[in-house]
Amino acid sequence: MRTVQISSPGASFETVERELPEVPRGHVLVRVAACGICHSDGMAAAGLASSYPRVPGHEVAGTVESVGEGVVQWAEGQRVGVGWFGGACFVCDSCRQGDFISCRSLRVTGLSFDGGYADYVLAPADALAAIPDALSDAEAAPLMCAGVTTFNGLRNSGARAGDVVAVLGLGGLGHLGVQFASRMGFETVAIARGAEKEPFARELGAHHYIDSTTADVAAELRELGGASVVLATVTDAHAMAVTVPGLAPRGRLVVLGVPHEPLPITAGDIVGGSRLVAGHASGSAKDSEDTLRFAALTGVRPLIETYPLEKASDGFERMMSGKARFRVVLTAD
Repeated sequence: MRTVQISSPGASFETVERELPEVPRGHVLVRVAACGICHSDGMAAAGLASSYPRVPGHEVAGTVESVGEGVVQWAEGQRVGVGWFGGACFVCDSCRQGDFISCRSLRVTGLSFDGGYADYVLAPADALAAIPDALSDAEAAPLMCAGVTTFNGLRNSGARAGDVVAVLGLGGLGHLGVQFASRMGFETVAIARGAEKEPFARELGAHHYIDSTTADVAAELRELGGASVVLATVTDAHAMAVTVPGLAPRGRLVVLGVPHEPLPITAGDIVGGSRLVAGHASGSAKDSEDTLRFAALTGVRPLIETYPLEKASDGFERMMSGKARFRVVLTAD
């Protein structure tokens, strides 16, 4: 099998051949058809993997090749995805409460074990999600991270159908967030830089558009009655902070992007309207499966650029440069 690995922290990608791994108990070997490239893949290059060499990639779509002893929920030939969630211990307090993302022994695909920049990936059985027939492999792959993060962030935000929900940013996460928000029945507001993005935002399903370069974002949101939720998909701390006064009473800023600098939010803006600022991680394998099913049902699709596996380095640079519109997906023959 071909693998695209990082041999040590800070090293460049290198393509090497390995023997197919043995499939241990409780695991599944997946033949990779597509693997999305995520900004978080840079964590392996930065030295945050558990060991090296390490194969990145946590937006995997493919087919079950073989299953290990004790695996009864998956069968050879079944289409499956593997996301950021790479399995949990099912023993700690978080797992007992159903919060698998906070598991003290959480395994992360592409960091704790090798990911999808390869012909095959070996994953714990509980890390897999079934892919509906309506989604192609290349469409399903980004939904295993970018998709589940936005979908799960919205459905756990407390917003109800008919509420005003704003999505800050129209990039790799934001273009999915707008689609999910509108199809969930929210009065959807897209916030981005530049008037030229408005037609695209409305094509995605936005009912309103705010150009943050010319408008007072908070004032515009208040004109709409205040946002029950602002889903912040950008990594601009200032852009996030200026939306807070536009939240309705008890409204919530849900932070998905991770800026390097602190959020400049005043206590008055939070206390005055009993507003909340909350972070949100991606989701479990069940959350990913729910995301895939909802996308198949409602027509939500990621906009992608594809690269063959052997050009993983080019695809990674394209994604990390910010030039990709909107997600980059590696495809394997």
